[in-house]
Amino acid sequence: MNEAPVKLLSSMATRAVLAELAAQFQEATGRAVEAEAAGGVDVAKRVRAGEAFDVVVLARDVIDLLISESVLLSGSRVDIVASPIAVAVRADAARPDISSEEAVKRAVAAAKTLSYSTGPSGRYLEKTFERWGLLDAIRPRIVVPPPGTPVASVVADGSAELGFQQLSELIDKPGIDVLGTLPDEIQSVTIFSGGISAISADPDAARALLAFLAAPDTADAKRRYGLEPAG
Repeated sequence: MNEAPVKLLSSMATRAVLAELAAQFQEATGRAVEAEAAGGVDVAKRVRAGEAFDVVVLARDVIDLLISESVLLSGSRVDIVASPIAVAVRADAARPDISSEEAVKRAVAAAKTLSYSTGPSGRYLEKTFERWGLLDAIRPRIVVPPPGTPVASVVADGSAELGFQQLSELIDKPGIDVLGTLPDEIQSVTIFSGGISAISADPDAARALLAFLAAPDTADAKRRYGLEPAG
């Protein structure tokens, strides 16, 4: 029986909750998990390059794409968490109104600098700013952190006045205040899913880990990190 650690690779949005759940899985089963996180773009590149791992957790559309490319096993996708976009400012800074689409639009137009990630939330926000007719005007003020660098850090150090990212990547971060999630009319919830590598050394263990990550009794842990169960 192969007792090597199950290798789990994820994007930063789910890093903290997956680390906790991986530890719980290890305690429950005795099977160790090596969990690593990086920027989602980099994770997908590493997966495509043939890096050895067992489970990858990324935005659902990326998992589906990797399955279609036969990099991940067909039929292996398991939806794990739902992640909304939130807005943050530097701690003790002015708190703009974000209670409606028009309020968020005004806050974006007024911000001297703003930041969002290179992941799913960032792609969605760019389309929203473009729809509002603001993208060209604000582009010089946008601070886009490198993949894997949290928006919270550029908000906390003052590089960006307004920050947008998955709530799970902003919650409880030092030096910032989370204003809340985007209002429903412009909210975009990303589903993060897991898939099994086509070259996994132990696909049965990978399936067991994915089932554990999606189990109903993990809901409370997910909510502590600003996430919701995907089911």
